Amino acid sequence: MIIAIVGLGYVGLPLAIQFANSGATVIGIDVDETKVDLINNGESYIKHISSDQLSCQLDSGRLKASTDFTKIKETEAVLICVPTPLNNDREPDLSYVLKTAEAIAPHLRSGVVVSLESTTYPGTTEEELKPILEVGSGLIAGKDFHLVYSPEREDPGNPNSQVAKIPKVIGGFTDKCLEKGEAVYSLAIDTLVPVSSCRVAEATKLTENIFRCVNIALVNELKVIYKIMNIDIWEVINAAKTKPFGFMPFYPGPGLGGHCIPIDPFYLSWKARQENIDARFIELAGEVNLEMPDYVVARCKEELAKRSIELKGSHILILGIAYKPNVDDMRESPAVVLMEKLSEIGAEIDYSDPHISVFPKMREHKFDLRSVELNPETIEKYDMLLLATNHLAFDYDMIQKHARIIVDARGVYKKETNNIAKA
Repeated sequence: MIIAIVGLGYVGLPLAIQFANSGATVIGIDVDETKVDLINNGESYIKHISSDQLSCQLDSGRLKASTDFTKIKETEAVLICVPTPLNNDREPDLSYVLKTAEAIAPHLRSGVVVSLESTTYPGTTEEELKPILEVGSGLIAGKDFHLVYSPEREDPGNPNSQVAKIPKVIGGFTDKCLEKGEAVYSLAIDTLVPVSSCRVAEATKLTENIFRCVNIALVNELKVIYKIMNIDIWEVINAAKTKPFGFMPFYPGPGLGGHCIPIDPFYLSWKARQENIDARFIELAGEVNLEMPDYVVARCKEELAKRSIELKGSHILILGIAYKPNVDDMRESPAVVLMEKLSEIGAEIDYSDPHISVFPKMREHKFDLRSVELNPETIEKYDMLLLATNHLAFDYDMIQKHARIIVDARGVYKKETNNIAKA
């Protein structure tokens, strides 16, 4: 089977490698020429994907990358793995999906399977994607081509996470669409979870991430409350999770990061508003999580004030700027929001991250910075260290020994001491 995967980021590239490893011929398509060139040269630009994995599939002839959408004419399936961000008004931005649909539609052939993997609100596949594909191709979904929705499930940084082993939800526009979609995905994925429609599959993905968003908001709110009561939220959670039933641990932090949890809930709340429904619980959870960077900044100001240091003019080192531990993924990282808020107040900001040597180009954030090497001499220069991302590569004992004050927003240190404060 020849498969096109459009969008070669954190979702598309691992999926392309998995399909190629399973014996399919994969054409990876992306508008970013740099990514395409790197792939064709066997160079990975995603930390948890090795260049050896790429080279192996390139050498076998089962994987190649291109910017040429006309190659879709050769394929039997097209999987769309492009971003679905929010706009400045925190409303869904489907421009990447819609532009991709316009680009692939003229090249679709009869019998092809088209699958959308990008996270979105219920109804997108049928109401937004389907009409563009039909008009652009002259084909009819469910009759001439097969349309499905199968949401991505990626866990970057988890060494035990394998694309083939993660059960995959899939819904079809028709029963026949579902059948054909299952035939494609069964080549590479061990367990498929068929559902009755594209809408159910779309809602399933949102529900997974809203569940996490709401529970993280809860522990973030408890963190603030318990701090006032001089209770350590991390100690409370560690004790509570010993209960073998009825409790699932979630952990507070400086805000939400990644492409999913900070964004997906707002897709559903926006869609609910279109149906004249007020998604109060989801909106409240979003507000609580969005307030966390301000809380962390306030804690930094408080701890500096105890030492007669003004936040304005202070020199602060951010420890970790990726959105989660042990990855180089910067999408929606709360550490960057912290950097901007502290800079706006007038603090001098540096960062140290073993996975990100140079601050990358981002759509909404810009810092001309390189990662600072952590050693006793550099640590002692800073008025404060703000632990924003708890990478395993950090030497936390050494950091504590030489730091004037550490504000720990990740619960790494078990107890507050004369130079450790929690946020």
